[in-house]
Parts: sequence; structure tokens; C-alpha cells
Amino acid sequence: MFCLSGLLSNIYPSDTANLTAALDARNIPYRFLPNTKDIWLRDFMPVRTGSGKLVSFRYEPSYLKNDPVLRTVFRKDLAPQLGLPVTYSNINLDGGNVVFSPSGERVLISDRVFSENPEYPPAALVRELSELLEAEVLIIPSLKSDMTGHADGMTRFLDDRTVLCNRPLSSCGFEQKVKRSVRDYGLDAVDFPFVPTGRISAVGCYLNYLETEQAVFLPVFGIEQDAEAAASAQQIFSKEIVPVNIREIAQQGGCLNCISWEDHHAQ
Repeated sequence: MFCLSGLLSNIYPSDTANLTAALDARNIPYRFLPNTKDIWLRDFMPVRTGSGKLVSFRYEPSYLKNDPVLRTVFRKDLAPQLGLPVTYSNINLDGGNVVFSPSGERVLISDRVFSENPEYPPAALVRELSELLEAEVLIIPSLKSDMTGHADGMTRFLDDRTVLCNRPLSSCGFEQKVKRSVRDYGLDAVDFPFVPTGRISAVGCYLNYLETEQAVFLPVFGIEQDAEAAASAQQIFSKEIVPVNIREIAQQGGCLNCISWEDHHAQ
């Protein structure tokens, strides 16, 4: 069962219809959650470890410091209606900055987690995260100019040994730095289509896809690079590639992974 914010269809009706039509066509269930303050479910919902444990982190990102009205507090706003077995942590961490390998044995988190938790010595923070997430924590660099600094806009695991990374624009740019960081951990780094548009927009961030057992729902944006991105994704994945146009949502800084959350407890 995929969960989406109840705000989504009101604010972005066209993009929401594109996504739900794609899910309906493949008989993938979904529901809309009430009481969310924003559409980015991935960030304020609990993180699921490889064993199925749910960890709810503190959601007080620095980029919402001046917009507290947009901050959903899971424990208060959503936990009562969902009744999920959750472990709560005081670590300040967005779910979009947590990218697990398929086995759950490794997790990529950007170094933005350090500036969001200045009260923790970095090594101690990594140790506590490793215990909570039941995984080896791999820290990758974050783009300073990126508002959120989330890992899920830069990297995704294809399998336990292979990480998809945004295709570098040059031999010495930020994307190349991320690839080097991944390879330093002994993992393979594979280029994924990427068209940077700058500022807050996530248009061109094809890596923020939504994956199910049957298909990969690929964000597209009505730009000329969409066809190349879909073709590249089809070469990388052995699953069906389903393009979903969510341009309006992407212009606000996130794509399909950002707006969705999997509820494995749903009946």
C-alpha cells in the first residue's frame, strides 16, 4: 500500500491524476493520508529498516525553520490514526536523506545530517544511526546549495553492490564527487540520467523514482531529455519502466520518491 498526502490532489490535481492512473493500471493500492502539513511524506514518515522496524526521527529541518506551519510531526499528527509500531528517535533526520540497499544492510545518508544535529559528535551520530537503522551507514557529500541536501536526489541502490548516481556534468563537478565517495566504500557507481535545472526545482532529477516489485515509476517533466531517460532506465532495470509526468510537483523541489511512503502494515 502506497501512502500519499491528502493535500496532493487538491494542490496538484493533474500530476496526482498521472500518478494514480499509472498505479491503478497496475493494480497497485494507495491511499491519501489526512492531517499532513505538506506533501513530502518521505521526509516526515517513519523510516523502515531491512528487518521491517519503523524508526521515526525528529523532523525539524533547517530549511523549514521559518515555515513551522509546513512541519508535520508524525507522533502527534499521524501516529494516532495509523497505529503503527514505531521506535522514536530525537535525531533530526529527513526520510529523504535515508537510502537503503535492497537487503537493508547498507544505508546512504548525506553529510547534511551533521549540520542538522550539531549537538552530536559526528562519529557518535553515525554509531547511533547505525544501531537504529540496523545497517552500515555510508556518508556521502551533500550539495551546499541544495535546500534539503537529501541523498535520494543523488543516489539510489540498484542492488547491494551497485549505486545509481546522477550522471556527472564534468570530470571535477559535484556529481563526480558523489561517485568517488560511493566508490570509496567499495561499491560500483553507475550513471543515471540527470538534467540539472538549478535552484529549488527537481525537474530533471530522474533518480527520484518510485520502485515496486513489478515496475519503476520514472518521473518525467515534459522536456526533450525524457525519452532518453526512459530508454536509459530500461537498459538499467529489468522491470517495466512507467514514465509519470509530475512537472508541477518537481518544480517545488521533489519527485515520486519524495511524495510517497510504503505502508507494509496495511491490510
